[in-house]
Amino acid sequence: MTMTRDQTSVLAAIASSAIGGVAGGATRFVIHATDPVTLGVFRFGTGFLILLPIALVMKSSWPKGRDWVAVALLGILFFFAFSVLFNLAYSYTTAARGALTLSTMPLTTMLVGAAFGVEKMTARKTIGVLVAMAGVFFALMLGLADAPAGAWRGEVVMLAATLCMSLYNVWSRPFIARSDPLAFLTAGMGAAALCLLLWAVAIHGFDAAAHFEPTQWLAIAYLGVIGSAGAFILWVFALSRTSPTKTAVTITVNPVFASIVGAFAIGEGIGVNLIAGLAAVAVGIWIATT
Repeated sequence: MTMTRDQTSVLAAIASSAIGGVAGGATRFVIHATDPVTLGVFRFGTGFLILLPIALVMKSSWPKGRDWVAVALLGILFFFAFSVLFNLAYSYTTAARGALTLSTMPLTTMLVGAAFGVEKMTARKTIGVLVAMAGVFFALMLGLADAPAGAWRGEVVMLAATLCMSLYNVWSRPFIARSDPLAFLTAGMGAAALCLLLWAVAIHGFDAAAHFEPTQWLAIAYLGVIGSAGAFILWVFALSRTSPTKTAVTITVNPVFASIVGAFAIGEGIGVNLIAGLAAVAVGIWIATT
């Protein structure tokens, strides 16, 4: 059976969200050995260095005229502001709790999209988003009790990160259409990586790298190669071909994978209800995207 444009896009977004979930666990694993800004440099600087030669070889269509400014600002909003807030959140809270907060992003995206007139809220989309979010909570509720002191600060920071990502989802599509997904992603990630690099140099963030253990370097390599270049080309591809809410609802896959990594890497608990919760997430995504 041939998949439709929407189905292909949703599958790409699901794959991106799953990769991002593992990235959340990897971030939680390594964040205490560095700082949010320097980790962002490693992640998105590596991603940019991978994507740039690919975009040049493929002769991608780059943004034109004033679109360059908008694309750079969108990249800074996502890969700089979102990245720093995302990394900072995991320095306070667990992989499961942080990712659960991030899973509110479909609802935020739907509200932001409606507020800017980009897409209409429908009963089916709303039900699908809420079912998927309920599935996330059910899957992770046993692990949510295992929170460090002051974990609420991480969840507040993650909510701010979620708003940044929602705005990026809603505002990106016309600029992607006027260039192409790969060029749009590379340009935005490059602008953000430069800002992150300047900040990291100013705070001497790279000094901590001398003390990284091999497993931490492995986590950073994953974040840069798979969790940056791989995950976000899939995400931008999905944004270019379907609505922001249909793309965003797949983020509910993210917490399940984040909690699995958290459980294996740093002993954060998850319960046997994971499979049932994941099934509810799948049902919610199906409702919202069909």
